[in-house]
Amino acid sequence: MDSLVAAAETVDPACPPDDASGLGRFRECFVALADTVERALKGKRDVVELALTALFAEGHLLVEDVPGTGKTTLARALAASVGAECRRVQFTPDLLPSDITGVSVFRQGSGTFEFLPGPVFAHIVVADEINRASPKTQSALLEVMEERRVTVDGVPHAVPRPFLVVATQNPVDMSGTYPLPEAQLDRFMMRVSPGYPDHASEVAVAGDAPEVAVAEQLPVIATARHVDEFARFVRGHVRVAEPVVDYAVRIAAATRTSPLVRLGAGPRGSVALVRAARVRAAAAGRAYAVPDDIKALAPAVLTHRLLLTPDAELAEAAASDIVATALADTPAPRPVPEPVPASSGARGGA
Repeated sequence: MDSLVAAAETVDPACPPDDASGLGRFRECFVALADTVERALKGKRDVVELALTALFAEGHLLVEDVPGTGKTTLARALAASVGAECRRVQFTPDLLPSDITGVSVFRQGSGTFEFLPGPVFAHIVVADEINRASPKTQSALLEVMEERRVTVDGVPHAVPRPFLVVATQNPVDMSGTYPLPEAQLDRFMMRVSPGYPDHASEVAVAGDAPEVAVAEQLPVIATARHVDEFARFVRGHVRVAEPVVDYAVRIAAATRTSPLVRLGAGPRGSVALVRAARVRAAAAGRAYAVPDDIKALAPAVLTHRLLLTPDAELAEAAASDIVATALADTPAPRPVPEPVPASSGARGGA
């Protein structure tokens, strides 16, 4: 506990351009956040790191799994450790779009309309069981997830930065639910599935072990300002070479040519893959992304963007297998060796 609080106090978002200490501070913050969130979601380090990658890459996260696997716990722990304004919305069939975005109210005293912002005006918005709301209500998030603003009565209203939507949904018990349309799925940078914990972690949770923390009691590791400044630093100072970008685009394009797919990953998927690769590289202390960053992130970034053919669904094909095939069939760029400086004594013939 004390070490995590100390790490939070030493984090300084004012990173000098091209300064290696900026990467060091980002990595320190990233690791401290991951350690803290993992205290509430035991044994799921990979899922926690993907969630943090989406946060710093300025994307959105869809958490999909069976009940009781920690979907909402992940969102609450992330919000508590970041120390930003968080709003939770329980999606139900009777929820209206204005219940999320806000509404304009006429004030008789002044004779003007006043905008009352909805819960979407927060740094982290937890959309719990998002597929239980009607498509009309789900579509209320389309604009704000992409453009970071809400338009009500023709007037745009910007949401605060950073802005992250963490949506949860249950893939079973589908009665009374509305599947998310492809346009909305495409706006989520990643989809993750925590899955069941390993035996030791489940024993710790079931036994109410002291090391399993309640999400709301987690220490604040970074503020909203920290996250925003670090996101800008990563975006401006972590390089993605053209061959690595080309590799990401070729993987996304490979999903479109599969005979099992009606709709493959579009350009938004390629963009999300490159943005997430920057954050993963910075979390590893590198100022440049490598093909392994693309490989590691492709399943979480691309799988939910694929729409399978009816024959593929009847054959119980999985979108994850199609992404795995695209990764296997797409050759990664070879690393370019650094030039070796010529020796000052290498002049003259034999």
